[in-house]
Amino acid sequence: MAERGRQHVRVAVIGSGFGGLGAAVRLRRAGITDFTVLERADAVGGTWRDNTYPGCACDVPSHLYSFSFAPDPGWPRAFSGQPDIRAYLERVTDTFGIRPHIRFNSEVLSVHWDTEALHWEIVTASGALTAEVVVSATGPLSEPKLPAVPGLDAFPGKVFHSARWDHDYDLRGKRVAMIGTGASAIQIVPSIQPTVDRLTLFQRTAPWVLPRMDRKITAAERWLHSRLPATRALRRGLLWGIRELQVSAFTKRPTELGFVQALAKSHMKKAVKDPGMQAKLTPDYRIGCKRILLSNDYYPALVKPNVDLVASGLKEVRGTTLVAADGTETDADAIVFGTGFHVTDMPIAHRVTGANGTTLAEEWKGGMEALRGTSAAGFPNFLTIIGPNTGLGNSSMILIIESQLNYMVDFLRQLDVLGGRVALDARPSAVAAWNRKIQERMERTVWNTGGCDSWYLDANGRNTTVWPGTTGEFRRVTRRVDLAEYAVLRAPARSAVDAAAAQERVA
Repeated sequence: MAERGRQHVRVAVIGSGFGGLGAAVRLRRAGITDFTVLERADAVGGTWRDNTYPGCACDVPSHLYSFSFAPDPGWPRAFSGQPDIRAYLERVTDTFGIRPHIRFNSEVLSVHWDTEALHWEIVTASGALTAEVVVSATGPLSEPKLPAVPGLDAFPGKVFHSARWDHDYDLRGKRVAMIGTGASAIQIVPSIQPTVDRLTLFQRTAPWVLPRMDRKITAAERWLHSRLPATRALRRGLLWGIRELQVSAFTKRPTELGFVQALAKSHMKKAVKDPGMQAKLTPDYRIGCKRILLSNDYYPALVKPNVDLVASGLKEVRGTTLVAADGTETDADAIVFGTGFHVTDMPIAHRVTGANGTTLAEEWKGGMEALRGTSAAGFPNFLTIIGPNTGLGNSSMILIIESQLNYMVDFLRQLDVLGGRVALDARPSAVAAWNRKIQERMERTVWNTGGCDSWYLDANGRNTTVWPGTTGEFRRVTRRVDLAEYAVLRAPARSAVDAAAAQERVA
């Protein structure tokens, strides 16, 4: 039983981004109101709250990058910007009555499984609580990754990561170094290029970039989607279907991506005429191996007279001078890192201690593994939203999240059916069998055969990030919990005297 003064809930959800808010909505719709959402910040939104850099926007169409149970007919653009997506999440929070369940400024410091009580002991920045089930929805893009660059600590200028943008620092008229060429960088570069004095882009690996088919959604379209919901559903269905058809090229027949690669080259050459620069911007790996980026203004920005491209990574910093691995030197007033996040080594894993007394990070030191991307062996009643091998290379992660929420609801239903103080712990054999199938399928995908080193791969070179199938298939395999894949843990029966004493302590 919970100690006097300590809150006990049936479900504790960590994080209030898409995964956490989605979990909260599904819990309420399933009739479960005994839950709390633990949020480290003072507002909802997750990555769409934290990433406020210039030009921040989504590379998945708006009508697909939203919950199926909360469609929005009023999206202003085909690909929405960060402010619109964050506003959408705020509306979802209020529309479904989630705000009273959220504990803001409550960063989770530790989560410890109590084997005897069959519940989780949770310590947060705002106090402690216990929970029967923990749903971790911290997301893989929540903790920025900064490289260890010699001399960086002594740099006299401004330094920040794209996900922690310093809006109090004015970049106008400054010499700015952009480190990295990922999804954030290709949005930042054209956004700040017109106002900075000089922009130097350090490119360790060239990305493949396709045209961004973005446009304003007309008032007529918004009116139609609002008055005739079927048109909205049709639009979403078409966007989903097109991406489902593309999956086989990524997962089974990577050579079919040749046409897309040619399109990307043509897109680059329309803006970049210099053969030498074209060579620097042409990747040496197959398209799709790393995340494909979308932009109409990235290449045009690179050919502006105040932009320099250094086709090499940052090696060291000497005062105000930045030195690339190829020896190129440049002076800067500010350094912006677009170097990604801790994806295959999620920080929350270091804070979760399971039934064996080891942390999730220790269990995953050889690579992340979880049954159906959700349950790790030795961590009873602990579910991860966007867990191992649930990422996507070409579609909306909201589809994966909703599938895992189906699994979460059925997990709780199974606990109710079993009755009493009970927990479900994924069997090691089931986790191993699931992961073995995933890795076997991964062998022929473009992510493993495309000749690149991406953030999809962990320190051991294994792809523990991406789902090697369609979103429809993932929904099927997470529709129901198979109890044969779990060990059922029950608390020892207590005498009536013990139960009465426990009730007295709580009172």
